[in-house]
Amino acid sequence: MTKETKSGGSSLRSNERLELLLWFRLSRFYNKSIQRSNQHLGRWNLTAAQFDVLVQIGAKERLTQQELADKLLVTKGNISQLLKKMESLGLVKRDQEWKTKYLSLTEQGKALFDEVVPEQEQVQAAQFGGLNKEEKKQLLDLLKKL
Repeated sequence: MTKETKSGGSSLRSNERLELLLWFRLSRFYNKSIQRSNQHLGRWNLTAAQFDVLVQIGAKERLTQQELADKLLVTKGNISQLLKKMESLGLVKRDQEWKTKYLSLTEQGKALFDEVVPEQEQVQAAQFGGLNKEEKKQLLDLLKKL
């Protein structure tokens, strides 16, 4: 038994409690950010996941399905339905060259990319409006450290 358990306290040390609070705070911030993004992107009938695909493909102009999966930190299978939906919306096209599937934006997808990306970047940047430049740098450094 730990000293804290004997005294009726939690078995978690105070440092572990602090780490847990940090995790909860980061998780809440992330979930709120996704919620805001989905709400904002709804103007274009896009979800945050679809926006991410649009940005990743639009930034490279052409990439493989595996490269996209790697960038999104998911498996190829996980993005299959998402890509199918975006193809049906006329935003993404797949070209197969031998065994490799390449993804690119359609003209409609490129136009949407040009319209939505700058506005979504502003929405994301606004979430950090309560921090000054030095605090933003410090937060970035701390997150990199993790």
